[in-house]
Amino acid sequence: MTGPRYTPLVETLPATVPFVGPEAQERQLGQPFRARIGANESVFGPSPRAIAAMAEAARDSWMYGDPENHDLRQALAAHEQVEPENIIVGEGIDGLLGYLVRLVTDPGDAVVTSEGAYPTFNYHVAGFGGVLHKVPYRDDSEDTEALLAKAAATRAKLVYFANPDNPMGSWHPRTPVEAMVEAMPDGTLLALDEAYAQFLPKDDMPRIDPNDPRVIRFRTFSKAYGMAGARVGYGIGAPDLITAFNKVRNHFGMTRIAQAGALAALADADYLAEVLAKVAAARDRIAGIATENGLQALPSAANFVAIDCGADGDFARAVLAQLIARGVFVRMPFVAPQDRCIRVSAGTEADLDILAEALPQALAEARAGS
Repeated sequence: MTGPRYTPLVETLPATVPFVGPEAQERQLGQPFRARIGANESVFGPSPRAIAAMAEAARDSWMYGDPENHDLRQALAAHEQVEPENIIVGEGIDGLLGYLVRLVTDPGDAVVTSEGAYPTFNYHVAGFGGVLHKVPYRDDSEDTEALLAKAAATRAKLVYFANPDNPMGSWHPRTPVEAMVEAMPDGTLLALDEAYAQFLPKDDMPRIDPNDPRVIRFRTFSKAYGMAGARVGYGIGAPDLITAFNKVRNHFGMTRIAQAGALAALADADYLAEVLAKVAAARDRIAGIATENGLQALPSAANFVAIDCGADGDFARAVLAQLIARGVFVRMPFVAPQDRCIRVSAGTEADLDILAEALPQALAEARAGS
């Protein structure tokens, strides 16, 4: 009796996921976290209108969702002031990145990203046999010039760049981002991850022609709209590229519940404004907690704050472990020197009260251990 005959590529891949979920850590701890402020979710939740729409749609969940995502694409096109032909909807940015890599990357093809940037993109590239070429951060920000130079040197098929950046929260104003698109080498596509775009200062939003074939922009309902569990993302790109997604995407990947929730969330601008204000206040509170403990909070245009723990990655990992032991779920960058930081998502006042209580204890234990 024999088992499956895996492809040679699959045989070389580790059976891992990019992130260890808080649920797995809770199972190890044997109890739930007191404050879940590590996955950049919105603890403020979806719009009440979105919740009502999803509850209503649940009654019709015996039917498949619309495989063309017609109503949502129409609404998104109006919202982004583009045509529906410029919009692709999928199961979060993660799902769309997987489809994009599949579309353009053959085994051995060069792909460029930043060392320590969003690891799920790397996971997809490895899964389709692409060869990752990485450049370091510069001043805790992704280095647009280095990304371009590496793309030209390797004749890369794809360049991944997030603005604002995860895990650091840093961002580039619109001018260098627009210049990056203009400087893309022939045959190279920029995957511009704008998961945190709603948190950008208004004047820093890049102005990019939606029909420009050199770039595809990705947005999500997981962050500002508070619908991470619903898995709704979308891309804005040239019509030919958007059409190409139909060759590889899961046409029934979007549930009716998710489609209805996204439509209602998109229409509730007042609630979005409330969330953005709460996130801004939470960022200020997190920065204040860091200062109270002799630490430095890095500037952020996202729904989280990176806190410099003032030493190396080993010390930051010790702080993180002590916070987790105290029921506070946070994460941290993976790669030096950014791994000197921990990353704290915007939380409620109660969440941040718990952080304020636990952080000095965690720092004391980490310092005693070192």
